[in-house]
Amino acid sequence: MIIGRPILDDISMMREIVRPEVEGGVILERSVEIMANMIRSYRVAWEEESVLEVAIQKQSKLKRESKSFKELQKPIMLGFCALHIHSLELAEIRSLIVAPNARKLGVGSALILDCELEGKALGVKEVLVLTYQRILFEKLGFCEISKENIPNQKIWADCILCKHFPLCEEIALIKKI
Repeated sequence: MIIGRPILDDISMMREIVRPEVEGGVILERSVEIMANMIRSYRVAWEEESVLEVAIQKQSKLKRESKSFKELQKPIMLGFCALHIHSLELAEIRSLIVAPNARKLGVGSALILDCELEGKALGVKEVLVLTYQRILFEKLGFCEISKENIPNQKIWADCILCKHFPLCEEIALIKKI
């Protein structure tokens, strides 16, 4: 599995992967324009089609490789997420999605860890997430916090756009990095 930055041409494929979760109200919809504006925040996981098929058959975790996305013969987008900076000390992992055929193969964990590495390199001290996937994040060292501790700019910029607002059932978790 290779994790890297997407290009603008990848947005249509990203929107296709996330569409079912947006329709189900699990992930906030982002317009093509907003995704283009945020393209530098996204990280995308790719794998060779043949490697993915073998991993699915064996139900084995995909290994992270250091080669380039361009070296893949038949690349398949496995999933993506974004790292959004809120302040000098706080970043947020947003829009984490893994394609249905790539779930349970370690893709989500790899994307989260990649965001943590990027946040650390930028000097961020903590990473926040609002999620329904508590167990995944807790396995990676995130701890639940009260939603009252979430910065106001997050609530008024994003949460207010959600169809579940103000009755949010997502869990807020944070991790010091």
